[in-house]
Amino acid sequence: MAVMIDTDECTQCGECKAVCPTGSIRRVGGVYSVNPETCDECVDLGDEDPRCMSTCSVDFCIQFAA
Repeated sequence: MAVMIDTDECTQCGECKAVCPTGSIRRVGGVYSVNPETCDECVDLGDEDPRCMSTCSVDFCIQFAA
């Protein structure tokens, strides 16, 4: 269970990293990525969508991983 960031669409603003409660989003080599081992999609927070998805200003940049 995790989300993924479309690196082609990402503007590198860092808002997703700032709101991630598990610290699962990191910037490595100039690209943001999600650690699938620690991302829990914010299920325990009761939000409709993960916080990174709700915060991102780019439509469909952050999606549920298949």
